[in-house]
Amino acid sequence: MIHEADISPLKPLIWVGSSGKDFRAFPDFVKDEVGYALFLAQKGGKHEKAKPLKGFGGAGVIEVVTDHRGDTFRTVYMVKLAEGFMCCTRSRRNPRRDVKRRKTRLG
Repeated sequence: MIHEADISPLKPLIWVGSSGKDFRAFPDFVKDEVGYALFLAQKGGKHEKAKPLKGFGGAGVIEVVTDHRGDTFRTVYMVKLAEGFMCCTRSRRNPRRDVKRRKTRLG
């Protein structure tokens, strides 16, 4: 049986800068986990690892952190419900240095 929630339209996903290319370079495990988190967000839901990113004033900017084989992968997305789209960016570096870059990208 197919439920109405299963066929609801997805919000468009807009990759910022090189984030789409960077995401595709992630290990398969990370792509699966983050991809599912993004899918849930597109459907209006929230993954258990999705948390509001501190320093951005609210829950409109979300971060998903995934650890894999000693590396930490951070994916940040912004949900703009009024405009009906999401922006996504990623990082695999030092989180302190990346906060400044994220603020610049997500404005």
